[in-house]
Amino acid sequence: MNMPLLSERSEVFKNADPHAVSGYVNQHVGSHCIHLPRKASAQAQLNHRKFASLDLCRISYGSSVRVVSDALEDIFHLQVLLRGDCLWRSPTGVHHLVPGELLLINPDDPVDLTYSHDCEKFILKVPTRLLESICQEQRWLYPREGIRFLQQRYALDQLQAFVPLLATICTEAEDGAALARVQEHYAHIVASKMLTLMRNNVRREHLACSSSTFERLLDYITCNLQHDISVQSLADQAQLSVRSLYALFEKHMCTTPQRFIREQKLSRIQACLADPSCNVRNVTELALDYGFVHLGRFAEQYRKQFTELPSDTLKRRAQRMAIG
Repeated sequence: MNMPLLSERSEVFKNADPHAVSGYVNQHVGSHCIHLPRKASAQAQLNHRKFASLDLCRISYGSSVRVVSDALEDIFHLQVLLRGDCLWRSPTGVHHLVPGELLLINPDDPVDLTYSHDCEKFILKVPTRLLESICQEQRWLYPREGIRFLQQRYALDQLQAFVPLLATICTEAEDGAALARVQEHYAHIVASKMLTLMRNNVRREHLACSSSTFERLLDYITCNLQHDISVQSLADQAQLSVRSLYALFEKHMCTTPQRFIREQKLSRIQACLADPSCNVRNVTELALDYGFVHLGRFAEQYRKQFTELPSDTLKRRAQRMAIG
Protein backbone atom coordinates (compact mmCIF):
# COMPACT_ATOMS: atom_id res chain seq x y z
CA MET A 1 0.00 0.00 0.00
CA ASN A 2 1.19 3.55 -0.69
CA MET A 3 1.13 5.86 2.32
CA PRO A 4 3.23 9.03 2.75
CA LEU A 5 4.86 7.85 5.99
CA LEU A 6 8.43 9.17 6.30
CA SER A 7 10.38 10.03 3.17
CA GLU A 8 14.08 9.73 2.34
CA ARG A 9 14.63 12.88 4.43
CA SER A 10 14.31 10.65 7.50
CA GLU A 11 16.69 8.00 6.20
CA VAL A 12 19.08 6.57 8.79
CA PHE A 13 20.18 3.31 7.09
CA LYS A 14 20.19 2.28 3.44
CA ASN A 15 21.39 -1.10 2.15
CA ALA A 16 22.66 -1.84 5.65
CA ASP A 17 23.35 -4.88 7.82
CA PRO A 18 20.01 -5.94 9.41
CA HIS A 19 21.72 -6.40 12.77
CA ALA A 20 22.93 -2.79 12.70
CA VAL A 21 19.38 -1.67 11.97
CA SER A 22 18.09 -3.92 14.76
CA GLY A 23 20.58 -2.37 17.19
CA TYR A 24 19.32 1.09 16.31
CA VAL A 25 15.71 -0.01 16.75
CA ASN A 26 16.59 -1.46 20.15
CA GLN A 27 17.96 1.90 21.19
CA HIS A 28 15.14 4.09 19.89
CA VAL A 29 11.99 2.04 19.34
CA GLY A 30 11.81 -1.05 21.54
CA SER A 31 13.82 -3.96 22.91
CA HIS A 32 13.76 -7.06 20.67
CA CYS A 33 15.85 -9.78 19.01
CA ILE A 34 15.88 -10.70 15.33
CA HIS A 35 16.46 -14.11 13.74
CA LEU A 36 17.50 -14.25 10.07
CA PRO A 37 17.97 -17.23 7.73
CA ARG A 38 21.53 -18.58 8.01
CA LYS A 39 22.61 -17.66 4.49
CA ALA A 40 20.74 -14.40 4.29
CA SER A 41 22.54 -11.56 2.52
CA ALA A 42 20.06 -8.85 3.35
CA GLN A 43 20.12 -5.12 2.87
CA ALA A 44 17.99 -3.36 5.41
CA GLN A 45 16.48 0.13 5.25
CA LEU A 46 15.41 2.38 8.10
CA ASN A 47 13.82 5.84 8.32
CA HIS A 48 13.32 7.32 11.78
CA ARG A 49 12.09 10.52 13.42
CA LYS A 50 11.61 11.53 17.02
CA PHE A 51 8.40 13.54 17.39
CA ALA A 52 7.67 14.91 20.85
CA SER A 53 7.25 11.79 23.04
CA LEU A 54 6.58 9.57 19.98
CA ASP A 55 8.98 7.67 17.76
CA LEU A 56 8.17 7.18 14.07
CA CYS A 57 9.95 4.46 12.12
CA ARG A 58 9.74 2.95 8.62
CA ILE A 59 11.70 -0.26 8.28
CA SER A 60 12.44 -3.19 5.97
CA TYR A 61 15.01 -5.88 6.71
CA GLY A 62 15.46 -7.08 3.12
CA SER A 63 15.03 -10.68 4.22
CA SER A 64 12.54 -12.86 5.97
CA VAL A 65 13.02 -12.18 9.67
CA ARG A 66 11.54 -13.24 12.98
CA VAL A 67 11.26 -10.53 15.64
CA VAL A 68 10.74 -11.55 19.28
CA SER A 69 10.55 -9.77 22.62
CA ASP A 70 9.40 -10.80 26.10
CA ALA A 71 7.51 -7.52 26.51
CA LEU A 72 7.85 -3.86 25.57
CA GLU A 73 7.23 -2.83 29.21
CA ASP A 74 6.47 0.90 29.08
CA ILE A 75 5.48 1.47 25.45
CA PHE A 76 2.62 0.68 23.10
CA HIS A 77 3.88 -0.53 19.74
CA LEU A 78 1.62 0.28 16.80
CA GLN A 79 2.65 -0.97 13.38
CA VAL A 80 1.14 -0.67 9.91
CA LEU A 81 2.08 -3.27 7.30
CA LEU A 82 2.96 -1.44 4.06
CA ARG A 83 4.31 -4.31 1.91
CA GLY A 84 4.73 -8.06 2.17
CA ASP A 85 3.06 -10.11 4.88
CA CYS A 86 3.50 -10.98 8.55
CA LEU A 87 2.70 -13.89 10.85
CA TRP A 88 1.76 -12.76 14.34
CA ARG A 89 1.92 -15.44 17.03
CA SER A 90 -0.28 -14.41 19.94
CA PRO A 91 -1.75 -16.25 22.94
CA THR A 92 -4.92 -16.73 20.89
CA GLY A 93 -3.17 -18.31 17.89
CA VAL A 94 -1.30 -17.46 14.70
CA HIS A 95 -2.62 -14.58 12.59
CA HIS A 96 -1.71 -13.60 9.05
CA LEU A 97 -1.41 -9.84 8.49
CA VAL A 98 -1.40 -8.24 5.04
CA PRO A 99 -0.71 -4.71 3.75
CA GLY A 100 -3.25 -2.20 4.97
CA GLU A 101 -3.58 -3.79 8.41
CA LEU A 102 -2.60 -2.31 11.74
CA LEU A 103 -1.35 -4.24 14.77
CA LEU A 104 -1.27 -2.73 18.26
CA ILE A 105 0.90 -4.47 20.87
CA ASN A 106 0.32 -3.80 24.57
CA PRO A 107 3.31 -3.15 26.86
CA ASP A 108 3.11 -6.50 28.67
CA ASP A 109 2.40 -8.60 25.56
CA PRO A 110 5.12 -10.94 24.29
CA VAL A 111 6.15 -10.14 20.71
CA ASP A 112 6.58 -12.88 18.12
CA LEU A 113 6.35 -11.68 14.51
CA THR A 114 7.71 -13.24 11.32
CA TYR A 115 7.99 -11.00 8.25
CA SER A 116 8.38 -11.96 4.60
CA HIS A 117 11.52 -10.97 2.67
CA ASP A 118 9.69 -8.14 0.90
CA CYS A 119 8.02 -6.77 4.03
CA GLU A 120 8.05 -3.08 4.92
CA LYS A 121 6.31 -1.66 7.96
CA PHE A 122 5.68 1.63 9.70
CA ILE A 123 6.05 1.70 13.50
CA LEU A 124 4.64 4.21 15.94
CA LYS A 125 6.06 3.97 19.46
CA VAL A 126 3.76 5.49 22.09
CA PRO A 127 4.88 5.70 25.75
CA THR A 128 2.39 4.51 28.34
CA ARG A 129 2.74 7.79 30.25
CA LEU A 130 1.27 9.68 27.27
CA LEU A 131 -1.94 7.64 27.30
CA GLU A 132 -2.08 7.95 31.08
CA SER A 133 -1.86 11.73 30.77
CA ILE A 134 -4.78 11.74 28.32
CA CYS A 135 -6.92 9.87 30.87
CA GLN A 136 -5.86 12.38 33.48
CA GLU A 137 -6.67 15.41 31.32
CA GLN A 138 -10.01 14.02 30.17
CA ARG A 139 -10.92 12.81 33.69
CA TRP A 140 -11.51 9.31 32.34
CA LEU A 141 -11.58 6.41 34.79
CA TYR A 142 -8.14 4.79 34.64
CA PRO A 143 -8.19 0.97 34.92
CA ARG A 144 -6.44 -0.56 37.92
CA GLU A 145 -4.54 -3.02 35.73
CA GLY A 146 -3.32 -0.26 33.41
CA ILE A 147 -4.46 0.56 29.89
CA ARG A 148 -4.88 -2.38 27.53
CA PHE A 149 -6.18 -2.46 23.99
CA LEU A 150 -8.66 -5.31 23.75
CA GLN A 151 -8.81 -5.39 19.95
CA GLN A 152 -5.28 -5.31 18.56
CA ARG A 153 -5.75 -5.88 14.84
CA TYR A 154 -7.51 -3.46 12.50
CA ALA A 155 -7.92 -2.85 8.80
CA LEU A 156 -6.99 0.77 8.15
CA ASP A 157 -10.36 1.46 6.55
CA GLN A 158 -11.85 0.80 10.00
CA LEU A 159 -9.78 3.73 11.30
CA GLN A 160 -10.23 6.27 8.53
CA ALA A 161 -9.69 9.24 10.83
CA PHE A 162 -6.39 7.76 12.01
CA VAL A 163 -4.69 7.24 8.64
CA PRO A 164 -4.42 10.92 7.60
CA LEU A 165 -3.32 11.76 11.15
CA LEU A 166 -0.32 9.41 10.82
CA ALA A 167 0.58 11.04 7.50
CA THR A 168 0.28 14.50 9.06
CA ILE A 169 2.59 13.79 11.98
CA CYS A 170 5.17 12.30 9.60
CA THR A 171 5.04 15.48 7.52
CA GLU A 172 5.32 17.62 10.66
CA ALA A 173 8.23 15.52 11.92
CA GLU A 174 10.13 16.03 8.67
CA ASP A 175 9.31 19.72 8.51
CA GLY A 176 11.98 20.56 11.05
CA ALA A 177 10.40 23.91 11.88
CA ALA A 178 7.58 22.61 14.09
CA LEU A 179 7.73 23.97 17.62
CA ALA A 180 8.06 21.53 20.50
CA ARG A 181 4.66 22.61 21.82
CA VAL A 182 3.07 21.94 18.41
CA GLN A 183 4.67 18.50 18.28
CA GLU A 184 3.40 17.65 21.76
CA HIS A 185 -0.06 18.86 20.77
CA TYR A 186 -0.06 16.43 17.82
CA ALA A 187 1.22 13.62 20.07
CA HIS A 188 -1.73 14.17 22.40
CA ILE A 189 -4.12 14.05 19.46
CA VAL A 190 -2.63 10.73 18.34
CA ALA A 191 -2.96 9.25 21.84
CA SER A 192 -6.54 10.56 22.17
CA LYS A 193 -7.48 9.04 18.83
CA MET A 194 -6.03 5.70 19.88
CA LEU A 195 -8.16 5.71 23.03
CA THR A 196 -11.35 6.75 21.22
CA LEU A 197 -11.04 4.77 17.97
CA MET A 198 -9.53 1.49 19.21
CA ARG A 199 -11.31 -0.78 21.69
CA ASN A 200 -9.68 -0.67 25.14
CA ASN A 201 -10.43 -1.02 28.86
CA VAL A 202 -10.57 2.71 29.69
CA ARG A 203 -13.96 3.87 30.95
CA ARG A 204 -14.54 7.21 29.30
CA GLU A 205 -16.87 8.39 32.04
CA HIS A 206 -15.96 11.98 32.86
CA LEU A 207 -15.09 12.46 36.50
CA ALA A 208 -17.11 15.68 36.51
CA CYS A 209 -20.16 13.53 35.85
CA SER A 210 -19.15 10.79 38.26
CA SER A 211 -20.10 12.27 41.61
CA SER A 212 -21.44 8.82 42.44
CA THR A 213 -17.86 7.55 42.36
CA PHE A 214 -16.83 10.19 44.86
CA GLU A 215 -19.87 9.51 47.04
CA ARG A 216 -18.90 5.84 47.15
CA LEU A 217 -15.41 6.83 48.24
CA LEU A 218 -16.81 9.02 51.01
CA ASP A 219 -18.94 6.12 52.26
CA TYR A 220 -15.92 3.82 52.18
CA ILE A 221 -13.80 6.30 54.16
CA THR A 222 -16.57 6.90 56.69
CA CYS A 223 -16.97 3.17 57.32
CA ASN A 224 -13.24 2.56 57.66
CA LEU A 225 -11.94 5.51 59.66
CA GLN A 226 -10.49 3.25 62.33
CA HIS A 227 -8.46 1.40 59.71
CA ASP A 228 -5.35 2.43 57.81
CA ILE A 229 -6.69 3.71 54.48
CA SER A 230 -3.83 3.98 51.99
CA VAL A 231 -4.06 6.06 48.84
CA GLN A 232 -3.55 2.92 46.75
CA SER A 233 -6.38 1.06 48.50
CA LEU A 234 -8.63 4.06 47.90
CA ALA A 235 -7.65 4.15 44.21
CA ASP A 236 -8.36 0.42 43.95
CA GLN A 237 -11.74 0.93 45.58
CA ALA A 238 -12.65 3.58 42.99
CA GLN A 239 -10.97 1.74 40.08
CA LEU A 240 -8.83 4.80 39.39
CA SER A 241 -5.14 5.47 39.01
CA VAL A 242 -3.52 7.29 41.92
CA ARG A 243 -3.18 10.37 39.71
CA SER A 244 -6.88 10.29 38.84
CA LEU A 245 -7.75 9.83 42.50
CA TYR A 246 -5.81 12.99 43.39
CA ALA A 247 -7.62 14.85 40.60
CA LEU A 248 -10.97 13.66 41.93
CA PHE A 249 -10.25 14.92 45.46
CA GLU A 250 -8.85 18.18 44.13
CA LYS A 251 -12.01 18.72 42.11
CA HIS A 252 -14.54 17.85 44.83
CA MET A 253 -12.73 18.84 48.04
CA CYS A 254 -9.75 21.01 46.96
CA THR A 255 -7.46 18.79 49.00
CA THR A 256 -5.48 15.55 48.82
CA PRO A 257 -6.85 12.12 49.78
CA GLN A 258 -4.44 11.81 52.75
CA ARG A 259 -5.36 15.20 54.17
CA PHE A 260 -9.06 14.52 53.73
CA ILE A 261 -8.82 11.16 55.51
CA ARG A 262 -6.83 12.71 58.37
CA GLU A 263 -9.36 15.52 58.74
CA GLN A 264 -12.20 13.01 58.82
CA LYS A 265 -10.45 10.94 61.49
CA LEU A 266 -9.86 14.06 63.59
CA SER A 267 -13.50 15.11 63.17
CA ARG A 268 -14.66 11.69 64.37
CA ILE A 269 -12.35 11.92 67.38
CA GLN A 270 -13.58 15.45 68.16
CA ALA A 271 -17.18 14.26 67.99
CA CYS A 272 -16.43 11.40 70.39
CA LEU A 273 -14.59 13.67 72.82
CA ALA A 274 -17.47 16.16 72.84
CA ASP A 275 -20.33 13.65 73.03
CA PRO A 276 -21.31 12.65 76.61
CA SER A 277 -22.89 9.45 75.31
CA CYS A 278 -19.59 8.31 73.80
CA ASN A 279 -17.54 6.12 76.15
CA VAL A 280 -14.05 7.68 76.13
CA ARG A 281 -11.50 6.62 78.75
CA ASN A 282 -8.75 9.04 77.65
CA VAL A 283 -7.45 10.95 74.65
CA THR A 284 -4.48 8.64 74.04
CA GLU A 285 -6.61 5.53 73.70
CA LEU A 286 -8.99 7.25 71.27
CA ALA A 287 -6.11 8.62 69.17
CA LEU A 288 -4.55 5.17 68.90
CA ASP A 289 -7.91 3.69 67.89
CA TYR A 290 -7.83 5.94 64.82
CA GLY A 291 -4.24 5.24 63.90
CA PHE A 292 -2.48 8.26 65.38
CA VAL A 293 0.66 6.74 66.90
CA HIS A 294 2.65 9.98 67.23
CA LEU A 295 0.64 11.63 69.99
CA GLY A 296 2.44 14.97 69.93
CA ARG A 297 1.85 15.31 66.19
CA PHE A 298 -1.77 14.23 66.70
CA ALA A 299 -2.36 16.94 69.31
CA GLU A 300 -0.88 19.61 67.05
CA GLN A 301 -2.97 18.53 64.05
CA TYR A 302 -6.07 18.49 66.26
CA ARG A 303 -5.30 21.98 67.55
CA LYS A 304 -4.86 23.35 64.03
CA GLN A 305 -8.20 21.90 62.93
CA PHE A 306 -10.28 22.81 66.01
CA THR A 307 -8.25 25.65 67.64
CA GLU A 308 -7.98 23.72 70.90
CA LEU A 309 -6.20 20.65 72.21
CA PRO A 310 -8.09 17.33 72.43
CA SER A 311 -7.70 17.41 76.22
CA ASP A 312 -9.53 20.77 76.21
CA THR A 313 -12.45 19.26 74.31
CA LEU A 314 -12.65 16.41 76.80
CA LYS A 315 -12.53 18.85 79.75
CA ARG A 316 -15.38 20.92 78.34
CA ARG A 317 -17.48 17.78 78.03
CA ALA A 318 -16.80 16.93 81.67
CA GLN A 319 -17.77 20.44 82.71
CA ARG A 320 -21.06 20.27 80.80
CA MET A 321 -21.84 16.89 82.35
CA ALA A 322 -21.09 18.27 85.85
CA ILE A 323 -23.41 21.22 85.30
CA GLY A 324 -26.12 18.99 83.91
